[in-house]
Amino acid sequence: MNAHDPSSAAPATLHYGDGEFAVLKPGAFVICAVSQRPIPLEGLRYWSAELQEPYASPAEALTRMVAGSGPAG
Repeated sequence: MNAHDPSSAAPATLHYGDGEFAVLKPGAFVICAVSQRPIPLEGLRYWSAELQEPYASPAEALTRMVAGSGPAG
């Protein structure tokens, strides 16, 4: 992608799998589900395949996992 590519200004749509993700709609970044920070695709390392959401860092991933581990109700 280059600076003149319209997809570089838009978020990507991904399918998160176990250990890999597939690009469904091209873009330069995704938005962290916890912090709302943009994450460049080349820097994306943390996500939940179950929840289908990306995280900017291990701290955000842990925050989401702890928040989701409460009693079912």
